[in-house]
Amino acid sequence: MKKLILTVVLFTGLLIVLPALLVLFYSGTSTHPLAAPASDPDSDTISSYQDEAEEYKPGPEVVVPVYREGQDKVEDVELEDYVAGVVSAEMPAAFEMEALKAQALVARTFVVKQMKLGDDESLPEDAIVTDTTSHQVFKNEEEWEQEWGAEAEDRMEKINSAVEATAGEIITYDGSPITASFFSTSNGHTENAEEYWETSLPYLQSVESPWDVGSPRYENTKRYPVAEIEQRLGVSIPEGTDLQENIERTEGNRIASVTIGNTTFHGREIRELLELDSSDFEWQREGEEIVIHTKGWGHGVGMSQYGADGMAKEGNNYRQIVDHYYQDVEIAEDSSHMEAYVLNDKDEETES
Repeated sequence: MKKLILTVVLFTGLLIVLPALLVLFYSGTSTHPLAAPASDPDSDTISSYQDEAEEYKPGPEVVVPVYREGQDKVEDVELEDYVAGVVSAEMPAAFEMEALKAQALVARTFVVKQMKLGDDESLPEDAIVTDTTSHQVFKNEEEWEQEWGAEAEDRMEKINSAVEATAGEIITYDGSPITASFFSTSNGHTENAEEYWETSLPYLQSVESPWDVGSPRYENTKRYPVAEIEQRLGVSIPEGTDLQENIERTEGNRIASVTIGNTTFHGREIRELLELDSSDFEWQREGEEIVIHTKGWGHGVGMSQYGADGMAKEGNNYRQIVDHYYQDVEIAEDSSHMEAYVLNDKDEETES
């Protein structure tokens, strides 16, 4: 009888202890990706894997609604693809890599600023930019493949590398994205914003840009019939008139104002009415023609593209280029910081 009782007790004990031993044995060999390795008793390993997963969690996709004027439609373009499409259209792919990076940073900042301000009511649907010089010229990769042919792959690879190197970065002043204006070629100096647009911005002030002399559009000469100039400007220009009289210049050495007879024009007005490359010009009457010599190409405010390329050739990186052409700015590197802008937080005050 005693033997029978002892046998039952031992059998019952085995039923209780054996499963526990099996659990202990196999718990050290689990292959679950979040399990702590058997060789590492640190219980914090699980949370470190979870933190790593959260760190690489992608943020919300940022899409830019672009009005394609030639096609009369709105195209939704992922932000970094849009930046690449702008860089490819606005700056020669043959430029130095650091210049292309600077252009990518400027292009991204420009469109983030537009998104921060909200939809443009003058554009159809929910578009915030056009694909023209009214905002930034844009072409997608398919369009460049058609235009560049066999060279498309190499050129787009270079441009995409520049975009990726600056991904998520924007230029800010006092915590907000700047008005990231740029142009092709300076006359040796950039222009104060207020002297072209009549709106002062502390980071858009005149700086030297001597590298532009290498641009094919650094200087240009155009000839017009006197009658055409008179018609476009609505003035009379008698023979013997010295057009170089009564001229005032800006800090950037462009025309601030010029007076013809009793009419005074802003330099920008002359440039636009006569479709000149620049508002830095000299002109004179020669018989029945007006000869106009310009220096530079574009409005002159912000970053000079040929200047950026010249700086890059001298060994400057894109941050140094940006710091030269935009004063007292910062480059915000946190992509989540950038994404906050494109959510159009109306509570944040925007620049005028």
